[in-house]
Amino acid sequence: MTDPKKLAIKDFVYPLPDERIARFPLPERDHSKLLQYKGGHISDHTFTDLPGLLPPQTLLVFNDTKVVQARLQFQKETGGTVEIFCLEPVAPYREVQLAMQQTGNCVWKCLVGNNKRWKSGPVQLRFDGGMLQATREAQQEGHFLIRFTWEPAELPFAEVLERCGKLPLPPYLNRDLTPDDHIRYQTIYANQQGAVAAPTAGLHFTERVMASLQEQHITSAYLTLHVGAGTFKPVKAEVMEAHEMHAEQLYITRPLLQRLARQLGKPVIPVGTTSMRSLESLYWLGAKAIQTPDMLLSELHVSQWQAYEATALPTATEAVEALLQYMDRHKTSFLHASTQIIIAPGYTFRICNGLITNFHQPESTLLLLVSALIGEDWRKVYAHALQHDYRFLSYGDSSLLLP
Repeated sequence: MTDPKKLAIKDFVYPLPDERIARFPLPERDHSKLLQYKGGHISDHTFTDLPGLLPPQTLLVFNDTKVVQARLQFQKETGGTVEIFCLEPVAPYREVQLAMQQTGNCVWKCLVGNNKRWKSGPVQLRFDGGMLQATREAQQEGHFLIRFTWEPAELPFAEVLERCGKLPLPPYLNRDLTPDDHIRYQTIYANQQGAVAAPTAGLHFTERVMASLQEQHITSAYLTLHVGAGTFKPVKAEVMEAHEMHAEQLYITRPLLQRLARQLGKPVIPVGTTSMRSLESLYWLGAKAIQTPDMLLSELHVSQWQAYEATALPTATEAVEALLQYMDRHKTSFLHASTQIIIAPGYTFRICNGLITNFHQPESTLLLLVSALIGEDWRKVYAHALQHDYRFLSYGDSSLLLP
């Protein structure tokens, strides 16, 4: 078996010409191309063909996270600007859903542009009907802890970001935000505020495609994984053992688990790598709940290498049932967890039977995930996409991968 810790990222490279990166979305979401990989065979389609290409009785699992306007441009007293990019909450809540409802003040882990020009004291940003102030509290490895305070203090932080922040487009788009991005860089089912990057496999779905899925008796379920900026984090380590995966916050509801329990044995296909990482993390959380029944709610975490070091492995059904029982014991209708799972060649899938995803950057952990699913055929898929004018990355075309 492949040891994922020993994988060299330089083995996951392909030539991506700059002109193949989709800088802007297509006029119609569902007019994107769709590459189907099925049992080694590749065929070309349009995204509206998806419902007819999915296996019968498929359950599609969507990530309903919503991208927040996490980029903030502050004015210094001297007139210069400081850009602050909110990554994740620290205080009073680390939980994104709660942090978004916080009023008056909060502390977030942030990236700071032009930090050297920010000598001391707070910086301010005026917005329609109010003012936001930022103060550096501490510098940590690669980021800062920033305390935000605002007026009117009764506004929730989500509303403050909505009024004065900017949508954080992926760095590789290398362009300014347009009004269109506010609609097109969100899925049509985005619901839970907290992501700093979109789950882009879902950007192709329209009401028309959703209606067509229903006609084909393809069912849907939703979970929430708040996509972090770490999704763009380049792998700088030569071997994966030295690369630290970013942790992301995951919310799982009882109805999702109940739906999964009924579905296992029939196809479960995640929409996007974030949904896939979430579903597979569910399995490992369930395995943990079996091994440690008295585990605290605060200990719901999947570590980077847990999947490769575990021994006694339950079935997928046992793992899902264990999480439902765990919820019963804690009298809760949802679980808030975090996951650092890395899915790479050598991984055995426990829940997912396929994947809908875009085309990813060379030398990325997302490419490792695709390779874990379809093996060395990822090279064949990407070569085909390059030869047949597929558009790449966040605003690019789509693929349906059925190993």
